[in-house]
Amino acid sequence: MSKINVENTEITIISVEEKDYISLTDMANAKESESRAADIIKNWIRTRYAIEFLSAWEQINNPNFKVVESDHFKMQAGLANFTLSISEWIDKTNAVGIIVKKGKHGGTFAHKDIAFEFGSAISVSFKLYLITEFQRLKEEEQKQLGWSAKRELTKINYRIHTDAIKQNLIPKELTPKETSIIYANEADVLNVALFGITAKQWREANPETKGNIRDYATMNQLICLSNLENVNAVFIHENLSQNERLAKLNKIAIQQMKVLENMEERNLLK
Repeated sequence: MSKINVENTEITIISVEEKDYISLTDMANAKESESRAADIIKNWIRTRYAIEFLSAWEQINNPNFKVVESDHFKMQAGLANFTLSISEWIDKTNAVGIIVKKGKHGGTFAHKDIAFEFGSAISVSFKLYLITEFQRLKEEEQKQLGWSAKRELTKINYRIHTDAIKQNLIPKELTPKETSIIYANEADVLNVALFGITAKQWREANPETKGNIRDYATMNQLICLSNLENVNAVFIHENLSQNERLAKLNKIAIQQMKVLENMEERNLLK
């Protein structure tokens, strides 16, 4: 569940089968009081234009949509005695573009395409602001996904690396505290090979910064770091000394970073 603010109204957005559904109830609250929100939605869906739009959307996106039932509603639209509720629309046509959720955070939700169209029933400016704020939210989510991907990338070969340390560098007599020192020490072998400094040196140089050196690495550095973890595991199994491994890892890091940076520059030039 996410929320955006449109003209001082908080609008809820939920994910349904990886698709974004926006609260029509929250949107209607922007035009009238909460008690009138249901009436606004009901008045909108009973119009011929709304039914035609919903029918077209369902036919494109929903293979199980009952077209005959929607045509029946279309023929009645505009008549003085015609009424139609959201629940009736969903039940009779097997629609998926609009859903009704009950409970504390319930209400009527619609696929973003439909919600944007419903925005016209509120006001043109509201609809435009809604689209702008929704796009801003999606951009923020993409940035967050990129950040998560960067963090996950550093874990790809982490288990291989730590297993190699455990099997070859940690005597069974060591206490858990002493063991953690060895793990940290080996992590710094990679830090020095790639970044040129240890984690402690980075923290001392950046006392006001949250996180650690790897949190501020570029995507290329994280790709290289993931590769170095795997290579270092191989070197550990081969019983190379730490000094030997550091020298080799540094050369590999330099070579890989050159390749990665050159690839990025070529892509930018295209």
